[in-house]
Amino acid sequence: MPVQSTQAFLTNAAAIHKHAMRTLFRQLDSLYEGAIVVDRQGRIAWIDDKYRAMLGLRDAQQALGREIEQVIPNSLLRDVMRTGEPILLDIMEFGQQTFVVTRLPLESDQGDVIGAVGFVLYEQLHQLKPLVAKFTALQQELAAARRGLAERRGAKYALDDFVGRSAACLEVKRHAARAAQLDVGVLLLGETGTGKEILANAIHALSNRAAAPFIGVNMAAVPETLLEAEFFGVAPGAYTGADRRIRDGKFKQADGGTLFLDEIGDLPLTMQSKLLRVLQEQEFEMLGSGKVIKVDVRVIAATSVDLAALVAQGRFRSDLYYRLNVLQINLPPLRDRLEDLDVLCDALLQQIYERHGTRRRSMTPPALALLGAYRWPGNVRELRNVLERACILSDSSRLSADAFDAVLPLTVHGHGAAQPVRNYAAALAEFDNTITRNALDATGGNVVAAAKLLGLSRATMYKRMANMKNVTP
Repeated sequence: MPVQSTQAFLTNAAAIHKHAMRTLFRQLDSLYEGAIVVDRQGRIAWIDDKYRAMLGLRDAQQALGREIEQVIPNSLLRDVMRTGEPILLDIMEFGQQTFVVTRLPLESDQGDVIGAVGFVLYEQLHQLKPLVAKFTALQQELAAARRGLAERRGAKYALDDFVGRSAACLEVKRHAARAAQLDVGVLLLGETGTGKEILANAIHALSNRAAAPFIGVNMAAVPETLLEAEFFGVAPGAYTGADRRIRDGKFKQADGGTLFLDEIGDLPLTMQSKLLRVLQEQEFEMLGSGKVIKVDVRVIAATSVDLAALVAQGRFRSDLYYRLNVLQINLPPLRDRLEDLDVLCDALLQQIYERHGTRRRSMTPPALALLGAYRWPGNVRELRNVLERACILSDSSRLSADAFDAVLPLTVHGHGAAQPVRNYAAALAEFDNTITRNALDATGGNVVAAAKLLGLSRATMYKRMANMKNVTP
């Protein structure tokens, strides 16, 4: 190309972009080891010869028209279509082979996701060994730093450990961040398994008491006869059989920091007045000693029962209730924030992998839809238990709906006799409608904001809204 023509070409932004895209795809075509395309139903629409050969298929007809998971069980192309977000670099297992892959959504001119394309960048993982080794080392250093920070702070969890992106979850995090800056009593209300202990740890870790201890006591786990000693400690020789050394109680151990009183509704009336005095005076007497001990403790209490109802019944002191309930945070049950189910599963599966050292797992869309149809009386704690059992019983790195047959009660709770869960299509439709409706409610009906909250394009959001209108109640 002549110099003058080249200069004119380089001043034309549209021409530059078009030429760059042609160059990019020409180079990509020569670099990748294989490619595959699926349509919006997740069926294979095209596969090149290189990918076909790697998968051991005689010809393309063995794959075309079949659902992607039937050919590649560990494919995440459906996830790419569901979220509309690319997975730029990932490691995929296929039988005994390991591929380095990238996955991209395919969109129409209107912005709707109409399919997805997957590229195998490297057929063998050894080509990325230096990069993988460096990434692994960085992960280990980060994990060690987090453990060290947690040990110094005394808190096991940070606010990021309260996983979720729903409006309800973000509201809880907002209140927790505010509570951390206010050195007042906090009362956490929520069903069992909703994450009250995690939130209490997070509030402490964000507060100006973070460098001091975080001490937890579960009221339901301590016998009533031992509660006073547990709270206030025991002086040497206080009673027959008592230790000859001073045994500090939880208030002394938490001095300068935070005392977390879990299941406070189980605290006996006889101890409620003593606890109230400590909270008001910030002082107490150790058992067997007349010496007054001064402490500086911030109390976070939690309960899964209706504490106000206990007050009305005379089973919980009203003055203690108001002392604890300066700032109240309500933790929503899992069934009210099902839009968090996918990120919760991802986080819990990562924890299970780190704890047991088993293979990394992910979820298929049918499995997520099945879990979304369950009522979760045990909330996130029950979800973790179900995922852990499924991981133990399944050999696949992609947990399908079948993986939960033996571990998930296939019933709809709260409606008398057990009823079977509906099929995948019905469950998925209900799941989509629920998270779409929740997002619209959270944003006051603002479609653009709701789409952003769910990570969807505006066109896809309108399509989901239209599908909601077509659903028969």
